[in-house]
Amino acid sequence: MNEKETQADELNAERQRRFEEDLIDAYDEELEMEIDDRNLDGNRVFSADAREARKVYFRELFRLQGELVKLQDWVVSTGHRLVVIFEGRDAAGKGGAIKRITQRLNPRVCRVAALPAPNNRERTQWYFQRYVAHLPAGGEIVLFDRSWYNRAGVERVMNFCTDDEYEEFFRSVPEFEKMLSRSGIQIIKYWFSITDEEQEVRFESRILDPLKQWKLSPMDLESRRRWEDYTQAKEIMLQRSHIPEAPWWVVQAVDKKRARLNCIRHLLSQVPYCEVEHPSVTLPARVHHPEYIRQPVPADMIVPEVY
Repeated sequence: MNEKETQADELNAERQRRFEEDLIDAYDEELEMEIDDRNLDGNRVFSADAREARKVYFRELFRLQGELVKLQDWVVSTGHRLVVIFEGRDAAGKGGAIKRITQRLNPRVCRVAALPAPNNRERTQWYFQRYVAHLPAGGEIVLFDRSWYNRAGVERVMNFCTDDEYEEFFRSVPEFEKMLSRSGIQIIKYWFSITDEEQEVRFESRILDPLKQWKLSPMDLESRRRWEDYTQAKEIMLQRSHIPEAPWWVVQAVDKKRARLNCIRHLLSQVPYCEVEHPSVTLPARVHHPEYIRQPVPADMIVPEVY
């Protein structure tokens, strides 16, 4: 085997390792710990150092999620209204971060808004109109998995809006966000930043994994081709919509786990929450009625116990 073949084999082995890491990362946190202790196809996916780093990640993630529960309690107690916007390229890790934020929270308090492409009626509305319906009431947190900044990104790059609509967006968005801020809504905006190479690996991982192929749309593939156009659109967006009332924060997201921890920690630092005292809970005694007779469940209504 010559030197070029050896280098090619090493490169393929490294890419395969990264694919496997990306596959495991898609599993729920509770499953990851168990899977990490097993062999995949007879080979260890992670080195000893990587396994130790993962243990540190889980410990810190669970600690931060505990703080998020405290934040949730404070939001409910004070009636605070919080909007968190997640933007970034396709496969940048926005969904994974959102998943870890909401994992331990009450969906009635913290909800995710992930709007599809506008329909024909919505295209004729005021641009921000369909987003307004998803803004939080008192005691609520709303996480926007993509937001009104679609106009500054995908709509601009894919020519889904005119130049006039694009310019009007940048005239309107600072005033729109200032208005929300004056009404008492706190806005935090995150841009998840990844490299060209990392996006390519994540896209290829989605192609190879049948459980993740649904994440790849024709629009995603086209965005890959137009990497530089998206870069330019992102730079203009950050420059023209970074205001004190709603600043942009850039999350370095090549390492998914570091990105999640850094994002959650920063989010917690932006809200002046404190632990809310709760009254102690006492489980009441069950009431028994001697005359009550429980009726048997018909056998044809019971789910077969296959497992």
